Formats: sequence, structure tokens, C-alpha cells
Amino acid sequence: MIKAVIFDFDGTLADTLPVCFYAFQAVFKEFDNLEITSEEIKAMFGPSETGIIRGNLLNKNSDKAIELYYEKYSEKHLEVVPDNEEINDLLLNLKSAGYKLGIVTGKARRSLDISLRCLNMNDLFDVIVTGDDVDIPKPHPEGINKALTQLNIESSEAIFLGDSDADILAGKQANIHTIGVQWLPNFQSLEFSVQPNQIFSSINEFKQSFTKITEVFL
Repeated sequence: MIKAVIFDFDGTLADTLPVCFYAFQAVFKEFDNLEITSEEIKAMFGPSETGIIRGNLLNKNSDKAIELYYEKYSEKHLEVVPDNEEINDLLLNLKSAGYKLGIVTGKARRSLDISLRCLNMNDLFDVIVTGDDVDIPKPHPEGINKALTQLNIESSEAIFLGDSDADILAGKQANIHTIGVQWLPNFQSLEFSVQPNQIFSSINEFKQSFTKITEVFL
């Protein structure tokens, strides 16, 4: 029986990739005088924002660069990241139906908190595991396993939704039912190198199929 629905965040629950790109581009321009593309930034994904900056910035002043990242992320969020009524309805419907909700993200806690506050999602989730909470980022399953432990459920009692190869690989390694999503304007993987159990290109399609998904686990 399905007891919990666990989500990735960027590109899955919120169209935050553009504001991430904006903040990273500002940092690399300011500190390394480099113009980097969205695809180059995507290739760095895995560690949290702080890990990406510390691991890729040539300039040694990574602490100031990290502060600039959060400044740019915060100042542009309300302008760039739309409030998504379909996502909000999905989360509220799942919660009212009695499902536990979780987030497993590579984002640092600080940027996730900014996004949750801006999108009025603060009180929706029963468990949150960020990039700050794990030793090894996705595609390692550590984050998903931590979420399952905190929820006190087995992998067979949850599903995991994400928009990237790393999400699906992490879910597979955690032995959890994986769902690839391509339902926001910006998502990470056009094609998954490892096939999820299911793929949905619209939130409504997922909602309509959710009952069938849960029936498989009864």
C-alpha cells in the first residue's frame, strides 16, 4: 500500500531552474568573469549550490560567491518562478487523502527554504532531505533512504517523482517506484537514460492515473 509520495524539487515541484541558472551565471560572471550557459550549469548539478560553487569556481573567495548566489536567487525568485496552481492542488489533494509528502532534493536547505516560502509550500511536507543532509548526492540513494527512514516506511510503500536521470537512478537504487516527470516548462532530462516505471508529461495525467498506480501496491 502506498503511504507516501516523495518529490524532487527543481523542475518537478517548481519551475525554479531559470532562477538557479540566473544566480549561477551571476556568480561565475562576477567572480571568474565567465559567461556560462544553462547546459554547462546543468552538467554541474548533483551537489548542492554551495558544493557546485566550491567545486567549480576558480576564484578562491567561494564564501562571498555563495552569498551572492543566495542574494540573486532570492531577489529574482518572485519575478521568475510562477506560483503553479496545478502543483498546489496536487499536493493539497494528496495530503487531504492521507498521503505523507516528502522532498528529496540536491538543493541546499537555504535556497529550498527561500523557494518554499515564496511559493507558500512551507507546511505541506512531512519530510525534507536536502543536499546539506547527505554525504553523497543523487544518483546515490542516500537521500531517498533517509526520507523513507524518517517516514518509518518501506520502499514498497512510496513512490518517487523526479525530472532528471539522477532522480530516476537514485529511485531505482532505493528500490522505489520511480516516476519521471516532464510537466513544467523547464526540466532536466528530455530522455531518461534509465527508464522510470512511468513517465508523465502533465500533472492532470498523473492525477488521473494515481489511483491505478496505488492499486498495483494493494
